Amino acid sequence: MILEPGSLVALTRELRGRAELDLKRDIQLAARAFGRASHSAWFPSPTPIRNGDDAAALPDGDGFVLFAAEGMRSEFLAADPWFCGFCSVMVNLNDIAAMGGRPWAITDVLFMGAGENERVLEGMSFASEVFGVPIVGGHTSRVPGASFLAVSVLGKAKRLISGHAARVGQSLLVAVDLRGTFRGLGSNFNAASTASPERLRAQLALLPELAEAGLVAAGKDISMAGVCGSLLMMLETSGVGARLDLARLPAPPNADPFRWLNAFPSFGFVLSVEPSAVSAVCAQFEAKGVACAAVGEVVSEPRLELAYGAELANYWDLSEPLTGFGSAVRSSHGG
Repeated sequence: MILEPGSLVALTRELRGRAELDLKRDIQLAARAFGRASHSAWFPSPTPIRNGDDAAALPDGDGFVLFAAEGMRSEFLAADPWFCGFCSVMVNLNDIAAMGGRPWAITDVLFMGAGENERVLEGMSFASEVFGVPIVGGHTSRVPGASFLAVSVLGKAKRLISGHAARVGQSLLVAVDLRGTFRGLGSNFNAASTASPERLRAQLALLPELAEAGLVAAGKDISMAGVCGSLLMMLETSGVGARLDLARLPAPPNADPFRWLNAFPSFGFVLSVEPSAVSAVCAQFEAKGVACAAVGEVVSEPRLELAYGAELANYWDLSEPLTGFGSAVRSSHGG
């Protein structure tokens, strides 16, 4: 990604002021209520279910059942109902992939407000078909006022990728499908709704394959907090810091830096891997047509620094919580 010389500090200040990043602070409400790792008679007590990941990982035999959910903002549903429905499925499937899992089944809760049509359901149905994951149940009803949609997904994992597992000395990778365009004026970078089912399914399968091969330690899918905010959430749960080199960040040609760093890509992940695994992981993503590059390293200093050439800027000091699910909690309200 290319920046104007001398612009890094101002860009970092703009990124920190994003409303989407600030909304991640609302997760602190859940962190205070559910912060500690959960135990249950249903699960072995030595295996806690820790909050802060993209999905809850429930021990099941020699693997895990994964459980995730996402709510869609009412204004998004009203402005672009078909794509909102599509995204409601896609983002949940990415949450399962980010944990090293394979999606299994989807349910939804839809309160359809006055004047809304059924385009949202058509988008959900299309996503279910092309990704090959069935919608097996849920709740649908009409209501006065604004619409509301939430979708949940079950998955299975043999070996986890966790946001708690980044360690000092590991390399940071960003993998993102650049074969798309921004949809409208917002931050949604759409590389999925016109892609073939074969491409979409092969991409999702890659994360569990990397996990099972032991090549990826920690990860997070890139959410509405953008690549910097999503990385920050992983650093917070792992109790580490990082330096991110924006010059090495995969980006579309001539990308506007602020918009791209705000982007919510259809398929995008930040990963922490051992330096010896970087080449193998990047090669596997690139074989699927996904851009992947080493963009930084995990450090012990608990802050996220952005670098561009000789310029440095402090994006976040982790003495200030973001989600509240810090390593001291070690306890998935993830985002």
